[in-house]
Amino acid sequence: MRAVPPADITAIVNVGDDLELHGLHVSPDLDTVTYTVAGAIDGERGWGLAGETWHAMEALGRYRHARAWFSLGDRDLATHLYRTDRLRAGASLSSVTEEIASAWGLGLHLLPVTDDHLQTRVTVEGEGEIGFQEYFVQRQHAVPVTAVRFDGAAAARPAPGVLEAIDGAERVVIAPSNPLVSIDPVLAVPGLRAAVEARRAQAVAVSPIIAGAALKGPADRLMRELGHEATVVGVARLYAPLVATLVIDGADARHADAVEAEGLRCVVAPTIMRGPAEALALAEVVLA
Repeated sequence: MRAVPPADITAIVNVGDDLELHGLHVSPDLDTVTYTVAGAIDGERGWGLAGETWHAMEALGRYRHARAWFSLGDRDLATHLYRTDRLRAGASLSSVTEEIASAWGLGLHLLPVTDDHLQTRVTVEGEGEIGFQEYFVQRQHAVPVTAVRFDGAAAARPAPGVLEAIDGAERVVIAPSNPLVSIDPVLAVPGLRAAVEARRAQAVAVSPIIAGAALKGPADRLMRELGHEATVVGVARLYAPLVATLVIDGADARHADAVEAEGLRCVVAPTIMRGPAEALALAEVVLA
């Protein structure tokens, strides 16, 4: 059962988390979307492939200077090997992403926001600026953040089809991802924020904050550390120029009036996607 035929969906995905590791181009967000839609994701971790093995990482750990803090599963390595080989042969990231999505039988259109260099950089107390994965994985996002920067964003161009997909969409949806390090890198690419703002009346966001906390990850802490209110009202302030509607969980129903005071329509519905049935129900709310 699906809310929308896959062919009618275009997913525009953040690449600010991409990194080169062990000589390979790794695109964590693109791969997570691919594996999730394909039904192959490791549901407990929320990333990587179910039933994965880790022999390569275990062997790598014997070497002194190996960056073994970022784990790549044995079968997952095949995706990174393929992507890297195709990029070195001159293919664009968007073309390679299309090839990978097709190989996994996704059916939907999966697009990196840009084919150009874009890297999220995080300034942490006591260290200075580090790469996002160093913050998120190596330091387990446990260090206070004072600034976030999107290196290369000013010179980046939207990947082919990205602006056209936003312009032609019946509904523009901002998924319940971290506003500051998952959504903002997408909007930092020139033309993206303006494109979404132009479709504001048809745009809806789902709050990633429920009862003052993120379900997983550091979204709530990052919002507080960077001067935002870590509530659905704080999310509403961030998204008010972009969307006309914000979907919030029933746990935050008491904040509905405050959300609407920020200039958005507020819809209260279950937003925790514990499985396919809950995800479908939320999709139908968003589309309605």
